[in-house]
Amino acid sequence: MAATNFKTENTTFRKLIGNGLTYRIPRFQRDYSWTDEEWEDLWLDLLGTLQPGGEPAHYMGYLVLQSPDDKTFEVIDGQQRLTTVTIVILTILKHLQRLVDTGREPAANAQRLTQIRQTYIGYLDPVTLVSRPKLVLNRNNNSYFQDYLVPLGHLPRRGFRASEHLLRKAFEWFDKRISEILKQETGDPGRRLAQLVEDLSDRLFFTVITVTDELNAYKVFETLNARGVRLSATDLLKNYLFSVLDRGGQNDHELRSLEGRWESMLGRLGAESFPDFLRMHWNSRRDFARQAELFKTIRGQVKTREAVFQLLRDMDEDLDTYLALSSPEVSDWPRELKGLAGTLRTFNVRQPFPLLLAGRRAFTDTDFAGLVRACVVISLRYNVICGYSPADQERIYNKVAARIAGGGIAALGPALGAMAGIYPDDPPFRAAFADKTIRTTQSRNNRVARYILCALERHLAPEHGLDFTSDAFTLEHVLPQNPQVGWDAFTDEEAEALVYRLGNMTLMQTGTNRDLGNVPYAVKRDTYARSGFAMTRQLAQDFAEWTPERIAARQLWMANQATAIWRIAQLG
Repeated sequence: MAATNFKTENTTFRKLIGNGLTYRIPRFQRDYSWTDEEWEDLWLDLLGTLQPGGEPAHYMGYLVLQSPDDKTFEVIDGQQRLTTVTIVILTILKHLQRLVDTGREPAANAQRLTQIRQTYIGYLDPVTLVSRPKLVLNRNNNSYFQDYLVPLGHLPRRGFRASEHLLRKAFEWFDKRISEILKQETGDPGRRLAQLVEDLSDRLFFTVITVTDELNAYKVFETLNARGVRLSATDLLKNYLFSVLDRGGQNDHELRSLEGRWESMLGRLGAESFPDFLRMHWNSRRDFARQAELFKTIRGQVKTREAVFQLLRDMDEDLDTYLALSSPEVSDWPRELKGLAGTLRTFNVRQPFPLLLAGRRAFTDTDFAGLVRACVVISLRYNVICGYSPADQERIYNKVAARIAGGGIAALGPALGAMAGIYPDDPPFRAAFADKTIRTTQSRNNRVARYILCALERHLAPEHGLDFTSDAFTLEHVLPQNPQVGWDAFTDEEAEALVYRLGNMTLMQTGTNRDLGNVPYAVKRDTYARSGFAMTRQLAQDFAEWTPERIAARQLWMANQATAIWRIAQLG
């Protein structure tokens, strides 16, 4: 393990928890949060393995553990599943306890209870009734878990956290499910309960990834997340930051206050968005860090109580701007800014975010609006049309952001000058535009094409204040997407290659496009000539027939217009 820093194995719940090892959920890991929806899913999956002819096993997913010695393990990811399965075992023990209390095979069932408890729950001191548990929950949940659930006693209801109530409700929910099973079948209930534990522990299995430290855990998260397996890197970052405070000897009141701020921030962002926000925030103030390097970078620079407090304050400062960029429609930004941010989202471009966070903090409102506008132009040229490497672009944005954060750039003009390296010059942009294909069968691509055509229409007829998100018009493919009779000017290969070229697209009122369908160009041309859109009327006026050469000619004209529309005068 020392050579690879982590190991992976598939294992059953029996081998995982029944092996004399101890599992601890980090103090600042998220509280227990499962509800009846997750409980029922787990229960149905478990029942599916118990029924005759059912599944031989149920896969519980990844469990990420951290241990320096292979004896005590911190549960970095999977705590909700591990806690819930343990609660199922406890409810089975509760039923065995009831059998003992009512005198039903008391000796045998007491022996079963003791054996199952020692195997899966832990050793209970017979004098103090203090447990030596196999599973220790986080600081907010462990007391209720160890003091009430593990001893199988009365479960109090008043004066507890919401997550502690969920622990109680989970116990009560599974307690009812076990009762239902006992009512459905005959036979010795003690034997059946013990067999249920055997089946559960052998048929639930996990993929266990064990790492040596937080950095390796974060690398595992990044690798698995890139493959579509969502793990809680957010929790790992929280655990590290709050452990720094805990090492500083802060009192519980201060820790609770900080945890409240963290959860508030997380609630506004959502757990999946938090790592992205943290990286954008970090890169708006410091040297560039890739996502895979972020945890290592933070751990290397945020080591003191003061640094943690400063990081939280800085994140609070940037959060509103990040949310406005990510969801502009619900922000309180002016209409123009909302539209510009919405365009960046349509382009699916996030590389400028660190720069924009820095600009929002340092620039006047006018200069910030100009900065967002410039990022839209650069994104259209660099990302959408030319398709250049976003990695190079991201680093330049970061360098400009760092200069703004450090006070080296204080206004829009110098910021634009520093971005010259990611502003494609007119000739390569014009050439790329003249050859651009946008497959509009994908919804995002359809929105991008609508945006481009609306901008061209406004340039041709400034009185048309078109909103590219409007339902009043739609994209028209002159050469239809499924051409039939009347399109002999195109071979099958040409039709396939040219149908999604920008030069083959125009705007039509909703309904008219549907009525035209696949009719020949001569019929379409009459309708185009009466269109309310200047570009569509011009198409009918300029082209008596529609051929591959006409598509190329029209797209070259579009490219010339685009060069004038998406332009930064200072860089042109």
